[in-house]
Amino acid sequence: MSAAQGGPRHEVDVAGLPPGAAYRWLTASVVPRPVAWVSTTSADGVDNLAPHSFFTVASADPPVVCFTSVGTKDTLRNVRATGELVVCLAPRGLSDAVNATATDYPPGTSEFDAVGLAREPSARVRPPRVAGSPLALECRSAGERSFGRSTVVFAEVVHVAVAPGVLAADGLPDPRRLDPASRLGRHEWGALGEVYDLRRVPYADLR
Repeated sequence: MSAAQGGPRHEVDVAGLPPGAAYRWLTASVVPRPVAWVSTTSADGVDNLAPHSFFTVASADPPVVCFTSVGTKDTLRNVRATGELVVCLAPRGLSDAVNATATDYPPGTSEFDAVGLAREPSARVRPPRVAGSPLALECRSAGERSFGRSTVVFAEVVHVAVAPGVLAADGLPDPRRLDPASRLGRHEWGALGEVYDLRRVPYADLR
């Protein structure tokens, strides 16, 4: 039996997939994915808000996060125009609102207003935070890299704003209290689920 206990593996030649199929394989395979709920402000002053589930940390020092824009959307246009953005945590309690901000509203529409989300002023950048999000990373653009229709946006974190109720005893955010939503494949979303500790063992302790 294979590692998956289901017999021989199903083999997929990516080069032979029809257009768009590789994307569906990736989103169904790379799970769960945290959601970057990205706030930007256009050069004309319109606040944009959109979720991006291709999101992770790119650098520890300097602190840089990154997300991918599939196609040239308002988020990418605004980052290019202003160089500023806020990455808000997408909590499970606001999943419906996060999903609603993914709607393809016409240019010039603020998702904050369309969905009915309260803004909160940022400390270091112009785009507002989502008032209902427990954690926000205020960022400035640190460049981008394009692959076909997809563009990876790198953003240096210049300020962190966090609700005190989600902090653990060590002063850092507690994942259980953050209660983040995550994206899976298809139309599926996920919650945090079980959290367990697994500490690394130094090599010196193995000898």
